[in-house]
Amino acid sequence: MPELARQNNNSRYTEYTYPRRETPRHTTSAKRPVYIRRQADKKKIERNYFIHRIVSVAVVALLGLSVLPYGFNKVTKFMLNPTPYKEVKADFRQILFPTSNYLANHWFLGERSLEGAEVKKPAMTPLVEGSQLTGLENQLKNLASMYPSIHPSVYVWDYETGNYADINADEIFATASIIKLPVLVQLFRSIEKNQLTIYDEMPLTEYYRTEGSGSLQFKAANSKYTIDTLARMMITESDNSATNMLMARLGSMTDINSGIREWGLKHTYVQTWLPDLGGTNHSTARDMATILYNIDNPKFLSTSSREKIFDYMGHVHNNRLIAAGLPADATFLHKTGDIGKMLGDAGIVYAPNGKKYIVVIFANRPHNSPLGKEFIVKASEIIYNNMVY
Repeated sequence: MPELARQNNNSRYTEYTYPRRETPRHTTSAKRPVYIRRQADKKKIERNYFIHRIVSVAVVALLGLSVLPYGFNKVTKFMLNPTPYKEVKADFRQILFPTSNYLANHWFLGERSLEGAEVKKPAMTPLVEGSQLTGLENQLKNLASMYPSIHPSVYVWDYETGNYADINADEIFATASIIKLPVLVQLFRSIEKNQLTIYDEMPLTEYYRTEGSGSLQFKAANSKYTIDTLARMMITESDNSATNMLMARLGSMTDINSGIREWGLKHTYVQTWLPDLGGTNHSTARDMATILYNIDNPKFLSTSSREKIFDYMGHVHNNRLIAAGLPADATFLHKTGDIGKMLGDAGIVYAPNGKKYIVVIFANRPHNSPLGKEFIVKASEIIYNNMVY
């Protein structure tokens, strides 16, 4: 760089000056200042580090979920609850789904789950209702007013017209042994799917023996019974031991509830082995009427299944409820239920003149009160006179 020298007259020193460098006003991206490029590189590194951390966490989580089911039992037993009982196992699913064992109504590939009540295409055909029988309803309400300690639920449906009577028909009630009707229907649905036959046998073990109604509880241990015999005893004698054996053979309460959901029923559940003295198995009068109607539905059950079911229901030993309010020449196919707080009956009435109707009556009552039976018998008389004459 050339130097320009200028002599200062008042000084003995010589001053040197340099030409001024012109700084460009604009810089291109290729010639950005160094500090700008460093800032961009820093942001890029931070972004890559963040993505790397997310991927790492996801990989560790997936690895943990795949290993946890196999190691959870050993880890918990070693660190948290050492036990000499090797057969006792800890299940990590009970942490994620603590109620699945007793609320489940579906079983698939060894896993329990809870299916909703809504189905896209119900297997059962719903009842098509015609006109509401308000006159009959008023008579039943007047009768109920004479029994203030009884809280009833009544549903009546005429096969010919679809006309119906509804007294609290959608209110959920304990079913007692009437819950054996959906068990019976699910049994024959399974038979039609070739999952078992009526000739298969089951031994009576102490696991199934239970108190309450039925004679099977007094039979010899390990005596064998066909599915046909167990189904007949379940309905005609209301045998609790036979019911538990059939439910176990079908896949426990899980299979029964799964079938009920597929049928399209929203308020019917099996939650307890028989006898259900606490009344936890429940349904509605309308749900039970729908089940009765579809027993005779060829799109739901075959003719052979229907004939077997109606044969059982035509030989029920308990004829002291709805049947007691019918004339001797009427035919009644039904199932009764009786526990301390609820008494009920559900079936199909065939009158001698060809009239046919469904009737379901539940009656909540003071514990074992005979007023429950009295109400049902009188309600049956009123219903028959209105439906037939």
